[in-house]
Amino acid sequence: MEKIALITGATSGIGNATLRKFVSENFFVIGVGRNQEKLNELKKEFGSSVDVYRADVSKVEDRTSLVEYLKSKNYELDVLVNSAGILRNGTIENTSLEAWNEMMETNLTSTFHLMNLCIPLLEKKKGSIVNVSSVTGLRSFPNILAYCVSKAGVDQLTRCAALELAPKGIRVNAVNPGVVVTNCHLNSGMDQETYNRFLEHSKTTHPIGRVGKAEEIAELIFFLASEKASWITGETIAIDGGRHLTCAR
Repeated sequence: MEKIALITGATSGIGNATLRKFVSENFFVIGVGRNQEKLNELKKEFGSSVDVYRADVSKVEDRTSLVEYLKSKNYELDVLVNSAGILRNGTIENTSLEAWNEMMETNLTSTFHLMNLCIPLLEKKKGSIVNVSSVTGLRSFPNILAYCVSKAGVDQLTRCAALELAPKGIRVNAVNPGVVVTNCHLNSGMDQETYNRFLEHSKTTHPIGRVGKAEEIAELIFFLASEKASWITGETIAIDGGRHLTCAR
């Protein structure tokens, strides 16, 4: 029987690397993203191995229509990967309510809602959910207040859902990456020069001495979704070169 994975944020970064990993492991993948042109490119590249769906997961109606589409195609899911997310700078003093709500809706509420909507599709195959969180869910960092809180919420959501869905045979885990080379920081408004300096500095804040690659995160996501991790649920696993072990530097 064909194995099927639904991956959000599939057009860039960790989501894109994860889509490629699952396709390489003979999964049929439904890739979700906001950029139709990039989705078309994925479809052209992978052909019948993928289906694509344009959706902004921060919008309730897009999440609902996505799951209605899955049902209309009779897709039953082996895996749901919630990888879509955004990063914005801000402190407790200068984060606007609008910015706070945007972060929560995109990073946390969409993850909850898609899990909620996809349970019937996952239950039939005793599927697995992997949420992409962050080292900021495990440790606090200045000037990304709302992002930290949203990812801490993803971690607790993962743990609570794991307990509740275990009787249905559905496992729920999360990965907590450190700094990974993606477009996330650039999309947050950071210019290229500042980003390059940030990556260089990050070599000193990650004990292993380098930043991560999206492909490394995809490997862990695939492992957690696979039968090799069949006795693992409710875990939030740091994959950060040791970043979460360190004190402020």
